[in-house]
Amino acid sequence: MPESPLPAPGSPLPIIIDTDPGIDDCLALLLALNSPELDVRGISVSYGNAVVENAYRNAVEIVRKVKHPVRVPLGIGARRPLKRPLQVADDTHGPSGLGYADVPPAGVILDYARTLERLLEAQAEPVTLVTLGPLTSLALVLRANPGLVREKVGRHVAMIGNIEAAGNTTRFSEFNAWCDPEALATVLAAEIPTEMIGLDVTRKIVIRSSEVNRLAEQSPWLHDALRFYVEFHKKQEGLDGAIINDVLAIAYLIQPDVLTFSDLRLSVSLDDGQSRGRTKLDPKGSLTRVAMEVHPAPVRRLLFERVLPAGALVEEAMA
Repeated sequence: MPESPLPAPGSPLPIIIDTDPGIDDCLALLLALNSPELDVRGISVSYGNAVVENAYRNAVEIVRKVKHPVRVPLGIGARRPLKRPLQVADDTHGPSGLGYADVPPAGVILDYARTLERLLEAQAEPVTLVTLGPLTSLALVLRANPGLVREKVGRHVAMIGNIEAAGNTTRFSEFNAWCDPEALATVLAAEIPTEMIGLDVTRKIVIRSSEVNRLAEQSPWLHDALRFYVEFHKKQEGLDGAIINDVLAIAYLIQPDVLTFSDLRLSVSLDDGQSRGRTKLDPKGSLTRVAMEVHPAPVRRLLFERVLPAGALVEEAMA
């Protein structure tokens, strides 16, 4: 697969983020917006971890938490999967999508709000599209205007899927792929330059419960969001901390050497049951760059330097 386009040396990387905030999405967005290496041209909000009304409200609140004043266009992506019934992860992220964090009531999403398609149309040059939730928004644009995607998306970085790691929704399937496997199939078939960052590497990015506890005084809002996540992980898999999947996709754009990729041919299962949304090796599948190895320590350091108080970081040997 050819190398992805890079910005001129010293120039920030222009990106658009499609996301479903979401506790780990919250950390990922704050990392992106607090990083001078990235030029966030827009944020498109979809269903996934929460219904789209809650997810949009959460995105507004997250942008307000950025350390410096920031103006970034917000848009509305998909409200539901292409074919499947809408299901959201309120057991993982809480009814609001942000755990115990205090958020205002969700408003009404207006039909004339800008869409991911309009965010892409507004770009004078190709951008990196980062998808942190189900791929429905991108699939809808590919169906409506495939030429626009090929013109404006120079590179697609997706937090989705798994190859060797166990699933987090079924035995075989990762949540974003499971939500809308038809959307993932649409994106894979289009063969735009996609880099898949899935559970094989994101499961190794963990914030410890002791680190979350240390946030209580310096970052109470994030502490309230994250302690819900820690409680979920403790109950679900006995983990003393929380896996913060989406942070890795943003950290990779800032520091590319944290990941090692393999070029693989993939397809996605459209079956029901345990195989729904399973991303699998397929000699006839679409060529995709898949992250298979990760160095967690630099990712965690970026997060604590730019989003969370550095004093909350538990020191560790470099990985």
